[in-house]
Amino acid sequence: MISRIDLRGRSLSRRELIDALPRAELDVEHAAAAVLPVLEAVRTRGASALRELGERFDGVRPEHLRVPADVLAGAVEALAPEIRAALEETIRRVRQVHAAQRPAPLVTDLAPGAQVRQRWIPVRRVGLYVPGGLAVYPSSVVMNVVAAQEAGVGSLAVASPPQKDRGGLPDPVVLGTCALLGVDEVYAVGGAQAVAMFAYGAVGEDDRDGAVLCEPVDVITGPGNVYVAAAKRLVRGRVGIDAEAGPTEIAILADQSADPRHVAADLISQAEHDPLAAAVLVTPSSALADAVDVALAQLVPATANAERVRTALAGTQSAIVLVDDVRAGLEVVNAYGAEHLEIQTEDAAALAEQVTSAGAIFVGPYSPVSLGDYMAGSNHVLPTGGSSHFTSGLGVHSFVRPVQVVEYDAGALAAVADRVVALADAERLPAHGEAVRVRF
Repeated sequence: MISRIDLRGRSLSRRELIDALPRAELDVEHAAAAVLPVLEAVRTRGASALRELGERFDGVRPEHLRVPADVLAGAVEALAPEIRAALEETIRRVRQVHAAQRPAPLVTDLAPGAQVRQRWIPVRRVGLYVPGGLAVYPSSVVMNVVAAQEAGVGSLAVASPPQKDRGGLPDPVVLGTCALLGVDEVYAVGGAQAVAMFAYGAVGEDDRDGAVLCEPVDVITGPGNVYVAAAKRLVRGRVGIDAEAGPTEIAILADQSADPRHVAADLISQAEHDPLAAAVLVTPSSALADAVDVALAQLVPATANAERVRTALAGTQSAIVLVDDVRAGLEVVNAYGAEHLEIQTEDAAALAEQVTSAGAIFVGPYSPVSLGDYMAGSNHVLPTGGSSHFTSGLGVHSFVRPVQVVEYDAGALAAVADRVVALADAERLPAHGEAVRVRF
C-alpha cells in the first residue's frame, strides 16, 4: 500500500537527500496558462464573468454572488448544537494563541534627539479563500479570519465555491462559521476566479450586485488546488499572498517506542484530504515499519474515504523512509520540510527543539495533526512542498507590516551631518549631502 525508501548505510549530500525523498508533483506553470484567461475575464467583466465561471467550474450559476445577510443569519442559527459548540471552542483557542502573536512597537534612541520607532500597521483589506471541493473547511474560515482580526485588519471578505446542491451558495457550515466570526462580506465564488476577484475587484452585473460587487484587497490568503496556487502566483506583486499552497503533507519521525496504530491513523488522517496528499514515515525501526504496514491494511478499508486514502498512500509522494538512527531521521525531516511534522520518539520534546524546517511540529503521541487542524489553537494554514525552509504558516504576522518612523532634531542631525555628506560624496550623489547642508 505504501512504498519504502531505504537510506540506511548511505551518506548523501543535502541535494541528494532532497532528491531521494518523495514529493507530490504540482505543475503550477502548466496551470498558470489555463488560469490566465480566467483572471482576465474577471478583471474586465466582473460579476458577469464570475457567474459564467461558476457555471463552468462548479456546475451552478449563482444568483447571488455576495451571500445575502439573511442567509448568513439563517446559517448560524441552523448550525447543529455540537458543531456550534466545537466551532466556538476552536475560535476561542485560536483567538487566544493569535492575540499573543501581536508584535510590540519598538523605540530605539540612538543619541539625544535621534530616534527610530518601528510601528506595526495592519493591511487595509484582505480576501480569505476557503476551499470547497472534496471536503468543506469551516476550520479554514476560523484560521484565516481570526488571524486577520487579531492583526487589526479593518475589512475582511471571504470567498468559497458555490455548491450545486445548495442553490449556488457556499456550504452552510462555512456560512455559519463566517457569521459566528462577524464576517458579513461572503462571496459564492471559487477557485482562480475568487483570487482574481480579490486582486482586481469586480464590477456588478445588475441590481443584485450593485455598481461595484467587490473592492480589491491588499492580501489574499487561504489554501486551494493547483489553479488557486497558479492564480496567486500570477497576481503576486499586485497583492500580497500567504503562499502557493500544494497538497497537504504529513511526515512522522518515529522510533520503536511509537504505537504503530497511532502512526497509521495519523498517516490516514492526512491522506484522506486528497489523492495527491503526502504521507511519509521516517524511522530507524524496521519492526515499526512492518507493524505500520499491518495497521494500514487493517485501518484503510474501514475509513470513509478509503479509495482516496489508498491512492494517496500508493502515490510517489508517500513512503516509509528507513534510516540508520533517530539522528539521521532528524536530518531527513529537516531536508523534507513537511507541512505537518509529528515526532513520536522517546525524547520527542528535545528532538523537536532541533527541527529547523516544518510548518508545524506536533510533539509526542497525544499531539496528532488532527488536533492542530481544529482545536490546538495553532493555525493550520501552513507551507507545503518544502517551502517551510523559507516561509511560515499563517498568523498575525501575515497581515501586518513594519514601518520605521525616523525623528531627529536639529542637534542630532548636525552631529552626523559631515558623515552623511562624506557618504553621499563617496556614492557620487552630492545632492544627498546638500539636502543636509542646506538645513545649517
